Amino acid sequence: MNWEKASAELTRKLDPAHVKQRTQGGSGVSYVEGWHAIAEMNRIFGFGAWDRQTVDIRQLGEPRDVSGKIRVDYMARVRVTVTLADGRTVTRDGCGFGQGIDRDVGQAHESALKEAETDAMKRAMMTFGNPFGLALYDKSRENVGVDAPPVNVAAISERLMAGIAKRKTKQDLSEYFAAEREAREALHRADPAAYEQIKAAFKAAGEAAIDDPARQSPDSYNEAA
Repeated sequence: MNWEKASAELTRKLDPAHVKQRTQGGSGVSYVEGWHAIAEMNRIFGFGAWDRQTVDIRQLGEPRDVSGKIRVDYMARVRVTVTLADGRTVTRDGCGFGQGIDRDVGQAHESALKEAETDAMKRAMMTFGNPFGLALYDKSRENVGVDAPPVNVAAISERLMAGIAKRKTKQDLSEYFAAEREAREALHRADPAAYEQIKAAFKAAGEAAIDDPARQSPDSYNEAA
């Protein structure tokens, strides 16, 4: 995975659909589920380009009785390592806490261990960027939302060029030029060079088109969208 390409994904906003809520200490807490964090690591970095290692895990205190159930607490430290396309690695550590309460002591330990490891893993992943919950640490929630979809420059350019080729009269070309204003503006923002090519194609087509009562002259294709 190229780090520059990954960075574009890591700085995208966190979709609110992936933010869950729970009550902790009498107040609401927002979080990203562990399975989703793993899925995002696979999507952004690739299935074989990252791994996780539990560096440390320890029981905190002794199991104790809570209303007839056994309660145990664990602390874990997890290391997440990403291997880039050039062989470099990026490593992040995170610490987490887990608590298990069950009538069965084994189930209580298992629950606490899983929770501690997952919490530590998510804290390590969080440092990579917004998709892993970093955006939730900002009280303004500025980076929680839905980004505008990326502009497919190649697809827009291809569609506009095909449309230009189909218009044989100045009037048809003029109407098509006006109708595709939104696409031209999007192309202008995303790739000015591609936009200039489309603008030149409109102008050339206008000069070669059949004369008829058009509502704008070929020269107007020189105007910026």
